[in-house]
Formats: sequence, C-alpha cells, structure tokens
Amino acid sequence: MVESPRIYTAALIVIGDEILSGRTQDKNIAQVAGWLGVQGIRLKEVRVVPDVTEAIADAVNTLRARHDYLFTTGGIGPTHDDITVDAIAEALGVGVVVHPEARAILEGYYEARGGLTDARLRMARVPEGAELIPNRYTGAPGIRFDNIFIMAGVPQITAGMLDALSGQLEGGLPLLSETVGCWIQESEVADLLRETEEAHGSCQIGSYPFWKDGRTGANFVIRSVDAEDLAACTRDLAAGLDAIGKPAIAGGI
Repeated sequence: MVESPRIYTAALIVIGDEILSGRTQDKNIAQVAGWLGVQGIRLKEVRVVPDVTEAIADAVNTLRARHDYLFTTGGIGPTHDDITVDAIAEALGVGVVVHPEARAILEGYYEARGGLTDARLRMARVPEGAELIPNRYTGAPGIRFDNIFIMAGVPQITAGMLDALSGQLEGGLPLLSETVGCWIQESEVADLLRETEEAHGSCQIGSYPFWKDGRTGANFVIRSVDAEDLAACTRDLAAGLDAIGKPAIAGGI
C-alpha cells in the first residue's frame, strides 16, 4: 500500500468587530484559501473573532496547535482598537516591542507624508522575537512568529503580503479539482456520489445544488492530489450520471 502524501493544513482568524457587525464584507477568506492551495496547503478552519483580547488569544492558541500554519487578518493598524499584536503576544507569553527594521521602514515611508507619529509607530510593534513580512503598498509590514502569520485586513495589502510569502512555506502536493454539472436533484444522485467517492480513495466529491432558469441542478466538484485518480473519478461520475439519463456537463453549469 502506498502511503498518502503529507497534507499540510492551515487556519485563518479574521479579526474585527466590523466583520461581525456586517459593516464590512470579508474578502480575505477566498484569497487566502486560493493562495494556500497553490502552496500545497489546505485551509481547514476559519474563525471570525471580535476585537477582544481574550477571544483573539484563545483562537490563536487553539488553532496554532491544531494546524501547520495559522494566518490572521485585521487589527494591526495605527488606532487604539488595533489590538491584534498585543493579543497574540499575550497568547504566546511574550512581550511587545518596536521592531527596529519595521521602524526604519515606516520612517522612510512617512518621511514625505508628515513624519512618523506615535500612532504610526504602533504599526512597528511586534511580539518579541517576531520577523517581518514585507508590505509593498503602505510600508507597514506584516509579522511572522513561528507558524503564525499576522497580516493586514485590507484585501489588497493582504494580497501583497501573501505574494511576499509565496514559495516560502513548506507544503504538500497541490489539491487538484474537476467540476461536473448536471440538471438533477441531489437526492437523486446521493448514492452515486457516495459510491463513486468510495471507489476512488484519494478523491472527495462536493455537491453544490442550485436553482436556475426554473430548473434544479447541481455542480459536483471532485478534488484529489492524484491527477490520474481525479481523472478516473471524474469519468466514472460522468458515466454514472449518463447511465441514469442525466447527462453530465464537463466544467459545470
């Protein structure tokens, strides 16, 4: 029996009262998940927590122990309610210090923008012992501490920080996927989905129903780290749908 390849996992903590209140719609979950997939890392959990020290610290300590990597977004700006650094330092049992390199970066960035004020200097604070993640947009860097990656909440800045981390993390085989669509109700195909998945050990099949043009349909997403098994599973599912008179539509509907 061939052993399964090592699967690397990650969790994401989205931090901010504005997310929980609905004032701001989070866009980072999708882009972090997509980026991780390219790195061969699977996003397995997401938590949204308020700007409360205890909530952030509890989530950090739980998820950093459960997964290979932990990412956080939000709460590292210049205002009083940006408490992510302090909360994570508390979770780690370390102090908070001004990182000399971060201070130098901010001094240069703000030299022609009114200078480095006390508020702006807050963005140079890190848990003691942390490293920096470059930020090509606003100067204020992200932060890395062991397997924790602390990033901005603004999606464009988050994207830049992820780009700076590309190729820097150890990952497993990338998760591949194929999609098959069909005009069918999920209840009509539940047994076929289960039997097809069981016949292909490395594959998982997700079912995503919808209502469109007055008809009920579903898209079936097949995922695997094995390209050959993925192709075989996709063929078998399509053949099974055709056999019950429900033609499969490659690529989905």
